[in-house]
Amino acid sequence: QVQLVESGGGLVQPGGSLRLSCAASGFWFLNYAMSWVRQAPGKGLEWVSEINSGGGEIYYADSVKGRFTISRDNAKNTLYLQMNSLKPEDTAVYYCAKAPRPYAQQKYSMVAHSDYDFWGRGTQVTVSS
Repeated sequence: QVQLVESGGGLVQPGGSLRLSCAASGFWFLNYAMSWVRQAPGKGLEWVSEINSGGGEIYYADSVKGRFTISRDNAKNTLYLQMNSLKPEDTAVYYCAKAPRPYAQQKYSMVAHSDYDFWGRGTQVTVSS
């Protein structure tokens, strides 16, 4: 069965960095676009970034552009999110999600759970001094 397992979250000071990973199994990882979505306490699902199946087409939310970098290693079936210059407003549970298509899409603000066909359980990122 499809599994997406996130790791790499934690507590970091403002201005710090974290690298999230998402290990995928149970499907042909290299055939699908993948996305990072986050959810802050009491808020909806905020789209963060998306990468196409081959890794050459990438989109970011304006709130993270220039600070976050999405990437993937299809040989390792793993998705990554490098997060630099972290801010307190980046505090959230970060989810990786599998898109039902190979191409990436630019999304704006919130997404629905049904926009992606599989989700991981998430990893907590807390940015605080």
